[in-house]
Amino acid sequence: MAPYTVTVELGDRSYPIVIGAGLIDSGFDLSRHLAGEACLVVSNETVAPLYLEKLRKCLPSVAVTSHSLPDGESYKTMATMESILDELVGTRAGRDATIVALGGGVVGDIAGFAAACYMRGIAFVQVPTTLLAQVDSSVGGKTGVNHPGGKNLIGAFHQPRIVLIDTDTLSTLPDRQLRAGLAEVIKHGAIVDSEFFGWLEDNMQALLERDADALIHAVKRSCEIKARIVREDERESGRRALLNFGHTFGHAIENLLGYGQWLHGEAVAAGMVMAARMSGLDEDGQQRLTRLIDAAGLPVLPPQTGSADLREAMQMDKKVQGSRLRFVLLRSLGDAIVTAEYPERALQEALSMADG
Repeated sequence: MAPYTVTVELGDRSYPIVIGAGLIDSGFDLSRHLAGEACLVVSNETVAPLYLEKLRKCLPSVAVTSHSLPDGESYKTMATMESILDELVGTRAGRDATIVALGGGVVGDIAGFAAACYMRGIAFVQVPTTLLAQVDSSVGGKTGVNHPGGKNLIGAFHQPRIVLIDTDTLSTLPDRQLRAGLAEVIKHGAIVDSEFFGWLEDNMQALLERDADALIHAVKRSCEIKARIVREDERESGRRALLNFGHTFGHAIENLLGYGQWLHGEAVAAGMVMAARMSGLDEDGQQRLTRLIDAAGLPVLPPQTGSADLREAMQMDKKVQGSRLRFVLLRSLGDAIVTAEYPERALQEALSMADG
């Protein structure tokens, strides 16, 4: 089957998202998307042994060096990012060098941030190997690292030249990581596409069983949704904030527990249930969302951190304006809004889910 291409339309910075099975094994030619004849492949200690040598075949006649990061959200730090800069300096990489990120969301975010910083910006390519990265973090140009005070507080917008999504890489993904990625897929249906949400209700088991056609459809539709929103609002001044449904609660959960104890998708899953309750979504809508998240094997309750601590952690959310938290709330499934106007009791009711 020929791959699908979804284009992120950003004028002269537009780029393709190429989606299909077996793209790395077939030797898809990435070299024509590089800025020059040299690249640094950034991966991690888990993914590199599986796919690094195969990816080299996608870079014919290119001088390829590689740099492996430790695996895990806890390593999404400035120190880790600086190790990439050290590698670039050590190899005397020029402004025509390209960083290729091979891995999940953590690898993509760190490598993209390094690309944004080195010599004030060099080219960048995404080759995401986890479901979460394929449907969310690899698309849209958000890059960065965490800070002890909050998630993704240090970073830059830096768009890739191409996103190459080989869904065959999901065959080596641990079940827990696959489920975590499904949280972002569910999010896309919940915020703007009720028809896709219904498709997910009918096809969740197929996704969990890694049915190839189901996975390709879920990835393709998620990328179409995100590409459209990014085109309308690249730097999250308005509509793009819809993509943070469940994330205000979720990022606070990750921060309180220490990055890595709960996976990002697990925290977002619980955060979506909390946001739905805060929204005042009708009972049927709340039940459908909760059932779908539960069917994906994801948590529908937050950890018992206590509502006061959770609220404090949320104050460093990037959507805070004038000390007022903004939330992505649902008017109905498939219809979300970003607002700072909400009853205090509604927020407290959602936060109380962390009190046990």
